[in-house]
Amino acid sequence: MVKKPVILDPADELIVDDVGKWAVEKHARVQAYIKIASATRAKYVPPPSWRAGASYIELFSGPGRSLIRGTKRVIDGSPLVAYKAAQLSGVPFTAIHLNDFDAAKSAAVEKRIRALGGAPVCYNDPADVAVDKIVAAVNPKGLHFAFLDPYNLEGLSFDIIRKMSKLKVDLLIHVSVHDLQRNLDDYSRPGDVLDTFAPGWSNQVDPNQSINSFRAALMEYWLAEIRKLGKLPAKGVELIEGSKGQRLYWLVFASEHGIARKFWETIRDPMRQTAMDI
Repeated sequence: MVKKPVILDPADELIVDDVGKWAVEKHARVQAYIKIASATRAKYVPPPSWRAGASYIELFSGPGRSLIRGTKRVIDGSPLVAYKAAQLSGVPFTAIHLNDFDAAKSAAVEKRIRALGGAPVCYNDPADVAVDKIVAAVNPKGLHFAFLDPYNLEGLSFDIIRKMSKLKVDLLIHVSVHDLQRNLDDYSRPGDVLDTFAPGWSNQVDPNQSINSFRAALMEYWLAEIRKLGKLPAKGVELIEGSKGQRLYWLVFASEHGIARKFWETIRDPMRQTAMDI
């Protein structure tokens, strides 16, 4: 396998990711949600000292800056977008917890946020290890916002969502529909990706039905399992498409709070698909 060349941002000489231009749309939703939820977040931010805090969490943070593929444009990654949005809202997060398995990316995002005046807690672990550390570190009575943005479906273990659900947390989850469409046959084999993404699916979903029906039933099962955790998915599931109209991923918002789900309905693009119709 050919190793990707390291790309540096000329502005700070730190490593960057390379991303498609659609990453801007994801970041816009993160930014908008942090802004619209600022008044609610303020109720958890000290002083007074008894307030339990409000943290921002990412398990797949990347280096904090990204080069848009095929261009020379370098943009802020979601951790910097989130940090800046909270600062501009007047209600900064009381803590920022960021993880990336790649040590160079983890170090880069920490340097970048510190350069802005922040003090992130950064981890360099597999996501299923980092989530345990983060859940233990934050106050369960606080109000937290987690953006789960893995590179593929394999990274989105349901155990991560289950562990996160122990917190009072709003979840914005990137689900790769492109990965699911391309690899469904392989992923559905016993012991493969679907068994970690949606444990127990094979007892509830018939894989012998048409491919479209199988995919739709699988996602409905996954959403139902999230509901069992007390995190209710918002009705509006936003589909992000590529430049040629190819389906890339869904943004799924889930929260135990009705006001949080209303916020999502306010900021998402109403012209985009509102259900996981595969």
